[in-house]
Amino acid sequence: MSDAVAVVWDDALLGYTMGGDHPLHPVRLDLTMRLAEGLGVLASDRLEVVAPTPAGPDLLTLCHDPEYLEAVRRAPTDPGVGHGLHTPDNPVFEGMYDAAALITGGSVLAADLLHRGRAQHAVNISGGLHHAMKDRASGFCVFNDASIAIAWLLRQGWERIAYVDLDVHHGDGVQTAFYDDPRVLTVSVHQTPLTLFPGTGFPEETGDPDKALGSAVNLALPNGTDDSGWLRAFHAVVPSVLRAFRPQILVTQCGCDAHHEDPLADLALTIDGQRAGYAAVHELAHELCEGRWLALGGGGYGLVRCVPRAWTHLIAEASGERLDPVTEIPQSWRDDVVARGLRVRPPTHMTEGGYTGFSAWDPFTESRVDRAIARTRRASFPYFGLDPDDPRD
Repeated sequence: MSDAVAVVWDDALLGYTMGGDHPLHPVRLDLTMRLAEGLGVLASDRLEVVAPTPAGPDLLTLCHDPEYLEAVRRAPTDPGVGHGLHTPDNPVFEGMYDAAALITGGSVLAADLLHRGRAQHAVNISGGLHHAMKDRASGFCVFNDASIAIAWLLRQGWERIAYVDLDVHHGDGVQTAFYDDPRVLTVSVHQTPLTLFPGTGFPEETGDPDKALGSAVNLALPNGTDDSGWLRAFHAVVPSVLRAFRPQILVTQCGCDAHHEDPLADLALTIDGQRAGYAAVHELAHELCEGRWLALGGGGYGLVRCVPRAWTHLIAEASGERLDPVTEIPQSWRDDVVARGLRVRPPTHMTEGGYTGFSAWDPFTESRVDRAIARTRRASFPYFGLDPDDPRD
């Protein structure tokens, strides 16, 4: 297997734009790639930037109904098309089908590079549109590129794929797609569904009871969870279930909307906590999957202060050349933010000074985060032959 790293990018990916003041603005992707370039992250000898091509119906129908594809095509001229389109969350724009198909093509390209051993890690920051369902758009997501990439890998003969979703919102679309498939383990670390869209992702959602019990793991964290609490929870659950599942490929959705400034959610991570999360999944990919790691983007609505820094760290992590957190952001990048008329104070460094130390979970503590950990472990661990009350498991 090559130790190369592929980053899927083309400026055409900026065409997925829902217009106006919609939170999912493509400027976040543009600023990320400009920051990564400005800091020399894309100049790594191991790293290659590859351009995607649109996914065709043969790929899209791996996870979507043909009728839904036709509805997406008609939507710009048919306001009554239904299927979750023409809503405040999922407004329709000209060229939407092609733009969404290009993102999906990018994620499948990344998966193909892993499959053929052409890359050890592959990153598509435009991907991770994890809410789209088989027959409808949802949560800003038209086509579920993550599900399609996983389904494509299964078709190539891979037998155990783990999907870990770090987005603040539950990865409901991917969980639904594979809820009855024991070949795919979906793990989602998110804000409690009691207070956040899509209202799913309770720990007791553990897979189809007849076909794939134990194939879904949900870690729902209380509002206000910070870096240390998030990392304590992640390490109390995710490594154990992945080690028990023994995946061949690790797919991660690296939404960064758990950030403390994100306008749509209520967790309290810093850039530093998110960087530590990316490092953790990277290490697990090497421990369990011979390094095969497909990293997707996802949510993140701090267009200037969060997403560009978080995903530049993600690309740097994948490249094997981590950025020093105290790295100063180029003045030219900050000037570009101002010139674009973005009325947000641009950050000056790649850190927020967040504390990423944490104490390992034990069954005797009673914080809100610890109660969430215990609930998830008790719901899921027995299906993996693990003791939910033993901190060694």
